[in-house]
Amino acid sequence: MSKIDVAVLMGGISAERTVSLSTGRQILQSLDQDKYTPVGIDAAAIGRVPGSDAGDMAPFDLAALAEASGRPRPDVVFVALHGRGGEDGSVQGLLELLGLRYTGSGILASALAMDKAAAKRVLRHEGVPVPDGLVLDNRSAANADDVDAAIVEALGYPVVVKPSREGSTFGCSIARSRDELAAALDAAFARDSVVLVEEFLPGMEITVGVLGNRTPEALPTIEIVPTSGFYDYEAKYAAGGSRHVIPARLPEETLAEAAELACNCHQALGCRGMSRTDMIVSDRGLVVLETNTIPGMTPTSLLPEAAQAAGIPFPDLLDRIIGLALED
Repeated sequence: MSKIDVAVLMGGISAERTVSLSTGRQILQSLDQDKYTPVGIDAAAIGRVPGSDAGDMAPFDLAALAEASGRPRPDVVFVALHGRGGEDGSVQGLLELLGLRYTGSGILASALAMDKAAAKRVLRHEGVPVPDGLVLDNRSAANADDVDAAIVEALGYPVVVKPSREGSTFGCSIARSRDELAAALDAAFARDSVVLVEEFLPGMEITVGVLGNRTPEALPTIEIVPTSGFYDYEAKYAAGGSRHVIPARLPEETLAEAAELACNCHQALGCRGMSRTDMIVSDRGLVVLETNTIPGMTPTSLLPEAAQAAGIPFPDLLDRIIGLALED
């Protein structure tokens, strides 16, 4: 049987470029060389002169692959991009136009999951518990005094302030009072023109990975224990930034509910291949925070850890994801 040509699309120009490069390299190093012929491509080169700070990437852009000149067209593109331009449907649209198969969710599901405000509307309509909050879509109208009044009336402090279309907690902060609100709004609006102000829900943070297309299956639930008390960028990606407990220290019925919720989110948003849904175990039960369509694959990432706990080594996880991309 001939090998499968895999183009690993990574890097890009989003705020999560460094994480994406780590994810992509982990994938390149772990793909079974007896099954695949992999090549890494830095998405920062798409539509511009090839070349970037990622010196080990292929010296050509993605469009060159689609022309079938110099190299064979890949059988599948492994999308290892995080954040804008990679996780929001943009590159998925490009790959569709080029007629290339790719891993992960399609255009609509990617765009929907990346837009937290839009995703919340869909999930709430499907009966999925999500945090209460406000959507601010105009920086000039988001006067701190007016927002403060709305918070006091509808939510109460503290609140979580975050960009609607950003990942890895960039621009996300907790405002515990009116005095902290203006800085939190500035940080969030610096990242996006639409900002969410949500109730702060204390409790255990958990995440559930999902694999599958039409019939998704949940992986073991992970309990996240950040060493800083807040699961920010450093807690996610720095060594020792957080501790992961698998399975989460919860009753069996709660673990089953979390698995069901993650699969429901995967299907409600139209995800494909893989996803990871973050939740809080609050006083009022499980509450979904967000669904990620391209979970990280770095050495500290959650989806590979959950898969390993389910008896799926990392190379086999990559096999599963590629197989799901080639399934349709």
